[in-house]
Amino acid sequence: MQILFYILKRILQTIPLLILVSIISFFIIRLSPVDPLAELKLNPSISKETLKAEQQRLGLDKPLPIQYLLWAKSFVKGDLGVTTTGEKVSVKLAERIPNTLLLTIIVIFLTWSVGVPLGILAAIKWKTPFDRILTVLTSIGMAIPSFFFAILMLIFAVKSGWFPVGGLTSYNYDDMNFIQKFFDIAHHLFLPVTVLFTLSLAGLQRQMRANLLDVLDSDYVKFARAKGLSENKVIFKHALRNAVNPMITLLGFEFSSLLSGAALTEFVFQYPGLGRLILEAVLKSDINLVMASLMIGAVMLVVGNLIADILLILTDPRIRAKA
Repeated sequence: MQILFYILKRILQTIPLLILVSIISFFIIRLSPVDPLAELKLNPSISKETLKAEQQRLGLDKPLPIQYLLWAKSFVKGDLGVTTTGEKVSVKLAERIPNTLLLTIIVIFLTWSVGVPLGILAAIKWKTPFDRILTVLTSIGMAIPSFFFAILMLIFAVKSGWFPVGGLTSYNYDDMNFIQKFFDIAHHLFLPVTVLFTLSLAGLQRQMRANLLDVLDSDYVKFARAKGLSENKVIFKHALRNAVNPMITLLGFEFSSLLSGAALTEFVFQYPGLGRLILEAVLKSDINLVMASLMIGAVMLVVGNLIADILLILTDPRIRAKA
């Protein structure tokens, strides 16, 4: 019951944050010289009724505060307007969000499954050849820009012909059985996952290594060793528990940061995700789509931090006592 109350309190605390993000985003976009309906007016397939409905929804003839209130009212109702192509923004987001969540969850799972054990192993084998080699490799991984690495992998895919160079599924996806569909999606995901996994792994592994080395140098660990406890018990029962807590905090930020990090990767591989959609919306000055995407990014950050807070309560009795 205490944990549920804490979760509810954290959710209520995020509401002012989301409102503030929406206000800042809305006013930055509205104060720009771009006409919110410019692209819609240039599209001959957009009817006058649609344009009129958008003008009324956004209240473009009214002061900016009133425009924001009208937009917020529409947003809460789920009416996000239309894109520059005349499609509903909510429909476009519904198509892309599952794809981005699939990519993000796979990358986070692989990164944490590999990065945390590697960080622990590097800390245990500090200053050994294994640690030095791993440090060099992670330094290279952190130094390579995601866009450049994605282009290299794209060139490799084109030259070798081993992997598809775009999309999430093949043209004959609907004719496949369940197993064939699974492997088809996995085949398309391999390159973008490899790019994001490689770049995320480097930072996570080094952070885990640094945390554990810092804890292993603390007084209570030295005292545990002086009591004659085995090294495995000192590391995995006493030191690791405190070293992992800062990593859990990072989980919330990583959940949202992958959205921005995946944008360029999705664009290179033509992956139908939310990051690519945001880039295309910015390039086309698609105001409705940009605003909705910004709010989705803010929600992902809030959800990620909420997940991290819940995990911290479950793993750290000190935080649970204060909740």
